Amino acid sequence: MLITQKTVIGKEEWCSLPDLNLPAIKARIDSGARTSALHAENIHIYKSRGDQWVRFDINPLQKDRRTVVHCRAPLVEERDVKSSSGHTERRPVIEARLKLGEVVQTIQLTLTNRDSMGYRMLLGREAMQGRMLIDPEKSFLQGMLSEIEAKEFYRGRTGKEGGLRIAVLASNPELYSNQRLMEAGRERGHNMEFINIQHCYINISAEEPEIHYRGTEILAPFDAVIPRIRPAITFYGCAVLRQFEMMGAFCLNSSIGIARSRDKLRSLQMLASKGVPMPVTSFAHSPQETQELIKMVGGAPLVVKLLTGTQGVGVVLAETSKAAESLINAFKAVKADILVQEFIREADGKDLRCFVIDDKVVAAMQRIAPKGDFRANIHRGGAAVEIKLTSEERKIALHSARIMGLSVAGVDIIRSASGPKVLEINSSPGLEGIESVSGMDIAGLMIESIEKSVVKKRVKAAA
Repeated sequence: MLITQKTVIGKEEWCSLPDLNLPAIKARIDSGARTSALHAENIHIYKSRGDQWVRFDINPLQKDRRTVVHCRAPLVEERDVKSSSGHTERRPVIEARLKLGEVVQTIQLTLTNRDSMGYRMLLGREAMQGRMLIDPEKSFLQGMLSEIEAKEFYRGRTGKEGGLRIAVLASNPELYSNQRLMEAGRERGHNMEFINIQHCYINISAEEPEIHYRGTEILAPFDAVIPRIRPAITFYGCAVLRQFEMMGAFCLNSSIGIARSRDKLRSLQMLASKGVPMPVTSFAHSPQETQELIKMVGGAPLVVKLLTGTQGVGVVLAETSKAAESLINAFKAVKADILVQEFIREADGKDLRCFVIDDKVVAAMQRIAPKGDFRANIHRGGAAVEIKLTSEERKIALHSARIMGLSVAGVDIIRSASGPKVLEINSSPGLEGIESVSGMDIAGLMIESIEKSVVKKRVKAAA
């Protein structure tokens, strides 16, 4: 903006730094200081695409450690700055647009910890020269904000002192599970952000791996990521999650664990190799083996499952051998990968969902199929009741989650005449049914797991 006359400002003013996503910050105006300064913590200088950048955290409101903004800017230089006490400190220098009243201009700012100062920002004479005049007897000539008004600008960015920056990596922010995780994290004082997987673009670099979001924003590092990846985008979702892992974020479930559990054939093979009981299952590619597949599982009735199905989708019961043969051949005709599995008739349309967090079954429920269906998935109209697991069922659930390498898992077990058998393992188990049935704060337990793991990680790094 072209300024035709000088703007009069007071000894303190509210301003904004739009490039840093800081809509309201109170600055001390000091013509005795040459350089402007901005409060910053966790300062990290790094290289991206050949250029030097700096990322840092700021509590923009004085005496408010709950509000945190994560910032990123190109590095102009590093400069030695001498304080009024004579202490010299080497500081990163950045450029950012300043908006103060009607004045909009780009200024340079040094980054330093100003916790002991009365203001989060100091505006020096370089930023004012030729553009602003100071009236040292007055304050807030360009507009006053109350504490409540200032906090409103940062609604949703609160976190307790030492609170973590946690991403919920998913596709739909309206889903119950995603909303509960966001809510549980905020209740515990963390900075929660919903990141849509499908809006992420990754820059694979040995120097500084990056995740671009919505095309322009480059995500600053997160302390932790909660992956809630839909089966349809497992491949891409795991690729994005691996990028977060490369950037040093703790991931509640690893990309490897999720990939293992989503591949039904691979997961069953891994479980079988460790002696985990499961229904007899067969798999083949050529239609010529159809009859043999049926014989392997003990004949009809049998269950046919798509390898990529979830929530009961792509799971079909064949009552007779003829129906089974027709069904298997139909799937193969469209080149679909399938599993053929024995039907546990005595289960009577019921299965168990065991919710595992950090090598402990924290809750369990029995799911009951609706009348006329054999699938007990709640998403397909099934009902659920709380149930007490046997010690064997609990042991099988924990063992299965360990084999997959999952910190959080929904292990589905069916009760058969020969004992409990594992049906499958879900790396993104839903929370609505289990929280409703058990009355437990499962989302809160997941956040607590993150807190413990991040603390361990930081202690290990500091050792």
